[in-house]
Amino acid sequence: MAVDLSLQPMIDRAIEDLGERLHAREAEIEVVSATAVVWPDKGLGCPRPGMAYAQVTVDGTLIELRAGGRVYRYHSGGSRPPFLCERSFSATPVSPVER
Repeated sequence: MAVDLSLQPMIDRAIEDLGERLHAREAEIEVVSATAVVWPDKGLGCPRPGMAYAQVTVDGTLIELRAGGRVYRYHSGGSRPPFLCERSFSATPVSPVER
């Protein structure tokens, strides 16, 4: 998978968050992928049950990290920093952002 190095500040935030959650060192967390994407709506690919979201596309990122044999997906979009999407039904972005 691709890692867009221009997203390094976002990747660093995601790694820091996951490290705190798992009580793991940075060296124990692998970046699987990090790409700029376009989410289909303001749910940023990780809608909360029962919530309605504006049906407008949102530029964002999808960062996948691996730790302890498990992959963790971090989403961001608009002004929202990366957050862990723990829902198994997370949406796929509309498309990657062309750079």
